[in-house]
Amino acid sequence: MSAREHVLVVDDSAVVRQAFSMILGKQFSIDTAADPMIAMRRIAKRRPTVIVLDLQMPRMDGITFLRQIMRSDPMPVVICSAQGSETAMRALDEGAVDVILKPAVGVREFLADSALQLADTLRAAAQARVGQVDRRPLRPPAAVSVRRSTASQPIVAIGASTGGTEALRSIIESLPVDAPAMLVVQHMPEGFTAAFAKHLDATARVEVKEAVDGDVVVPGRVLIAPGNKHMLLRRSGARHTVTIIGGPLVSRHRPSVNVLFRSVALEAGANAIGVILTGMGDDGADGLVEMRTAGAHTIAQDEASSVIFGMPKEAIARGGATEVVPLNHIPTAILRQSQRSIECVSPRF
Repeated sequence: MSAREHVLVVDDSAVVRQAFSMILGKQFSIDTAADPMIAMRRIAKRRPTVIVLDLQMPRMDGITFLRQIMRSDPMPVVICSAQGSETAMRALDEGAVDVILKPAVGVREFLADSALQLADTLRAAAQARVGQVDRRPLRPPAAVSVRRSTASQPIVAIGASTGGTEALRSIIESLPVDAPAMLVVQHMPEGFTAAFAKHLDATARVEVKEAVDGDVVVPGRVLIAPGNKHMLLRRSGARHTVTIIGGPLVSRHRPSVNVLFRSVALEAGANAIGVILTGMGDDGADGLVEMRTAGAHTIAQDEASSVIFGMPKEAIARGGATEVVPLNHIPTAILRQSQRSIECVSPRF
């Protein structure tokens, strides 16, 4: 991506608009608009590479504006919101590719401290294949289920970044109630992961929740790593739990997919399934290699169904993927491999 790709910041806060221009103006061409009506005129003059969009604005709300963009001329949109609200989750459903946190106070200082991650987010969004990937809900896998009573069910670890919220929704909504335990790292700011988990839990047959330290890993439950915290798998006697910790960025992220995958490789070994989904960069690539080396079955999303083929591509190139499949085949691949794993270790009489 060019260092001067064009970013349009649509926000009614003059402080936010000025902060983006000052902090990121050397890396990007920044234009601003105080509301969607002004933004439309700006877009007509020069089509942006990425739009940074506030959701609560005068004259037209952000969701309505987002829908108009996706209907008339789809382009990458990053939501800038002060909290992980249901409205922000709806924006992701409507086609936004990512979210960034906007603090209620100290905006300039916060954006300055977050400049590296903000730039990474905008670069990732600029590469997103908006409107080119099939976003229709998946049909649940037919006649594929797993036996919840079997203690040897594998643990599924999934990592995703840009475009991952929709990919995860498609997978999780397709799972049966007795699906194997699932641990998820989605690159997302603090506060948004709880809303994301709640949003998924409302429509999924499995339980979906933001992980807290000590949560037990059990079939029928999906644990999502909280924003700004790493999540690790730990063995506790005969069961597994998760540990939630702080610490430095790993692979430029917190939570990091690599941190989760490495812990799963150590604690679950061959009794695990690793899945890496759409996203920019290489977080999770080395961890998936470690999982495969430990005997786990590993899956990478294919290029055609990825919003950004960065993370899966790196994992495949490093030899981390046992198989490469389109998004709409991943739920079935997970469940079938889970059943095979159970049958391999189940006692025979």
